[in-house]
Amino acid sequence: MFNAAKDGTGLADDVDGRSTRWDAHNAQRRLEVLDAAIEAIEEESPKVGVKRIAERVGVPRPVVYRHFKDRADLDEQIRARIIESLMAELAPTLRPDGTVTEAIRLAVSTYLGWIDRHPRLHAFLGAPSEGGSRVVAGTKTAIAIRAGELFSAVLTRFGKDTGTAPTLAVGLVGLVDATVNRWLADKRRSLTSQELAEFLTVSIWSLLDGHLRAQDVHIDPHRTVADLVGDG
Repeated sequence: MFNAAKDGTGLADDVDGRSTRWDAHNAQRRLEVLDAAIEAIEEESPKVGVKRIAERVGVPRPVVYRHFKDRADLDEQIRARIIESLMAELAPTLRPDGTVTEAIRLAVSTYLGWIDRHPRLHAFLGAPSEGGSRVVAGTKTAIAIRAGELFSAVLTRFGKDTGTAPTLAVGLVGLVDATVNRWLADKRRSLTSQELAEFLTVSIWSLLDGHLRAQDVHIDPHRTVADLVGDG
């Protein structure tokens, strides 16, 4: 009775078709829930509840949990969806163009600009989670890897050892993360977003320049990145 495809009844094809349609439906519903959650976070609070998300989708609360293991799973997938939005803007700046200073300033300003427009989404990304967020940690690691590759390319261009590049890159990501979080927590906001971007631009360049000089590499920050990594 299970050889429908062989006996010409087409039953197996019908079953497969229904399964595919349900898969597509479930995938669409998950996206609707995630997008509703992001809208609720942006408009209401990073601590929005599942009931409120369900109301926005127009389904009972238990229906939301049919598509996620638990609240932790829902939160992690929300984070992944938020990071998609962030990286759509930030990723192009990690393939820098222009001078060194311009490239640093663009990456920092793009990140701060996204936070300015989506402060509650950023707060949600930074909220404590059990065991920490793998998607947030993974994104920071990916950014550090890309920064490390760029620094390694410069050192290679000058025939220097690249062993410090990954560590420096992680340090730079940590510097930006800690500085931005401290700035956001400061209710007085002694620095504007533009002033913070300039502070970070100078700080990042100073660290890069210091480590380059430690290997007897002296470069002009107004030199193009393409030239420094050998693409110019």
